Amino acid sequence: MAGMLTAVPADASAGPAPRTARTADAAKPAWKKCGTSKYPTLQCASLKVPLDHANPRGRLITLALTRVPHTSKKAYQGPLLVNPGGPGGSGRSLAGFVAASLPKAVASQYDVVGFDPRGVGASKPALNCRPGHFSPVRPDSVPSTPALARANLDRARAFAEACGRKHRDLLPYIDTVDAVRDMDAIRRALGARSINYFGYSYGTYLGAVYAKLYPDRVRRMALDSVVDPTGVWYEDNLAQDHAFNSRHRAFMAWVARHDRTYRLGTDPERIEAAWYAMRAALAKKPADKTVGASELEDTFMPGGYYNGYWPHLAEAFAAFVNDKDDDPLVAAYRNFAAVDASGDNGYSVYTSVQCRDADWPRDWNRWRRDNWAVHEKSPFMTWNNAWYNAPCAFWPTDTLEPVDVSNHSVPPVLLLQATDDAATPYEGAVTLHHLLAGSALVVEEGGGNHGITLSGNACLDKHLAAYLGSGKVPRGGAEADAVCGARPEPKPLSTKAPASRGATLHGLLGFRG
Repeated sequence: MAGMLTAVPADASAGPAPRTARTADAAKPAWKKCGTSKYPTLQCASLKVPLDHANPRGRLITLALTRVPHTSKKAYQGPLLVNPGGPGGSGRSLAGFVAASLPKAVASQYDVVGFDPRGVGASKPALNCRPGHFSPVRPDSVPSTPALARANLDRARAFAEACGRKHRDLLPYIDTVDAVRDMDAIRRALGARSINYFGYSYGTYLGAVYAKLYPDRVRRMALDSVVDPTGVWYEDNLAQDHAFNSRHRAFMAWVARHDRTYRLGTDPERIEAAWYAMRAALAKKPADKTVGASELEDTFMPGGYYNGYWPHLAEAFAAFVNDKDDDPLVAAYRNFAAVDASGDNGYSVYTSVQCRDADWPRDWNRWRRDNWAVHEKSPFMTWNNAWYNAPCAFWPTDTLEPVDVSNHSVPPVLLLQATDDAATPYEGAVTLHHLLAGSALVVEEGGGNHGITLSGNACLDKHLAAYLGSGKVPRGGAEADAVCGARPEPKPLSTKAPASRGATLHGLLGFRG
């Protein structure tokens, strides 16, 4: 999940960072129709912003924007910027999804604005450090031999070096603070005195940093699946490893409860042992010369984000174990994991932001010690995640100090969090709740999905709609201000049913944060 040459002060409580000293005038976007069958009223535009906000008359880059315009003639509440997380996630489609998923009475009051952050997707230039970096079959992620350790380390170093060669002029400006400056440029271009904001996952950190640097420009802010701002980014990733392991075991227990369907037994520990035996077999002989041990982890990791994928993953798992049939497993890889193999724009931005945002250990011995210690307790994805972030050990730019997002000046912020979220563990939401004075925390008790609003939980959606509609936040409770029950867990597949709203949302959010 989760990482430049101008530093942000470690204690930003005195006000905005130096790059706010001069700002460029933002031209008004020229909106054009770009609707789809799903989002027919969607409009598109682009916006020029400075590559370096401290030099507004220097090089310009282009942000890609979308919006669904407000339709209410009586109660317009301004722009609602939305972000799906990442870092590296494209937000253009999210505008249509949010506008279509909120109650019409609420959505009609906002211009819902999506954007591809700098370097992402249709924004120009877009980063693409090392195409094919995730092409299968990769080395086994667990460095059980010196050769495997060297192979994985060489891949990580090669990615960092490729980014440095290809995008050295851009990398010092691909970071959370510069993305926040871009958000304020969008605000100015829209002619708004303040913004409303709704962010998922990494988008919660983006929002918290915006609120810190521009507290007087925040009108309303809802943050779903909250990043721990005190752990960016090395410690946050280690915390993720434990949480994903717990979520993987929850999946094993779900498979055990459905033994009649999957015929893998009723003991979760034995089922987990069968999963690791499958992993060992694929490490020796990848399925279809495509799915080795690392690709298997990639395939099952999305189940940690969204339990709606569990029935599909369980079918592939059962077919491999019971029938020696690896075709469903290869299909699952292509459906859930191969997006990383097809292109690396999202990953290029992910690493660029996280490696630049904060210090990472440059001594690989530290990584080795820490990740083996975590792997001993939580083996599911610890080393896979370590190699995903390992380019940061070799990153070719200086790093920033993380922004202290503690805030007593921002209006009430609504936080929404599942207790068993793997990608952004629950403790991070509690931490941000304490740091944002006046914030309200709505908890999905027993929920394990990542990105929990607008996915079918009426209780959560009621709080979100009330907040965006009137600014009302719940109050009460020592830790949580309101508690919602989790949605029912999925059932085994009986038909090829259409994707649920949750699956649609998680397709937009992507994975890793």
